[in-house]
Parts: sequence; structure tokens; C-alpha cells
Amino acid sequence: MISKSIIAAAVVTSIFSTEALAQLVIYPAKGQSAAQQQKDEGECYAWAKGQTGYDPAQATQASAPQQAVGGERLRGAARGALGGAAIGAIAGDTGKGAAIGAVAGTMAGGARQRQKESANQQAAAQQQQSTAAQQEGFQKAYAACFEGKGYTVK
Repeated sequence: MISKSIIAAAVVTSIFSTEALAQLVIYPAKGQSAAQQQKDEGECYAWAKGQTGYDPAQATQASAPQQAVGGERLRGAARGALGGAAIGAIAGDTGKGAAIGAVAGTMAGGARQRQKESANQQAAAQQQQSTAAQQEGFQKAYAACFEGKGYTVK
């Protein structure tokens, strides 16, 4: 049977392996024992998580949704060729119309691909900013909890 202290140690170890807490150094300023500090770490983690709605242990799993990128030029060329062939048939030269349409479609497909890549980059940057803000809020709450329990936090 696994004891509560082993489980608590595993939880605290996983907590301190997270990036959100890596920058904090906590000193027992009022002679708290290692066991008391370990207990306080678990309590402060739960409190900070409750205050901020952010869990550093789960943060690495979240990622910004990405649009699929690829094949836009080929699809654009195919659509352009079909449209160009139809227009070329009306004008009397299906092959020339298809060739012009394929070139125009390739260019339009490339533009769509660049737009998707740009949107993906913007979404990733926004996700990073949001995560950093949540992480900072968690760290402040976590530090405030420890300070309230008589620890020095740097």
C-alpha cells in the first residue's frame, strides 16, 4: 500500500518540475520543517490553481488550433484550369484557357497558403502570450500564499 507521504512527495515533485514554478525560490523564514513546507506547497498549489483557474501541470498539453496548410497551389491550379478551360471553350481555345486558368489558380492557391501560415503563426503567438499571462498570475498567487504562511519568496 502506498503511503500518503509518498503520494504527497510525488505530487510536489511533479509540481516543481513545471515551468510555472521554476522561477520561484521559497525559504522557510519562521523555522518551518521540511515536512511542513511540503504540506504548504501542496496547499498553496491548490489555492493558486483555484484562484487563477490555471494548472501548470496541464499547461504544456494545450496548443493553439492550427489550420491545415498544404495543397492550396495544386487545388488552385486544378480549379483555375477547369474555369479557364470553360472560358477557353467559349472563346474557341480550351487548352490556352486551361493553361491561363492553371497559372492564375496556382498564384491564388499560393496566396491562400500564405494567409493560412500567417494565421497559424498569429494563433501560436497569441497562445504563448495567453499562457505566459496565466503562468504569471499563477506564480503571483502561489507566492502570495507562501508569504501569507510566513515564507520568504524570491
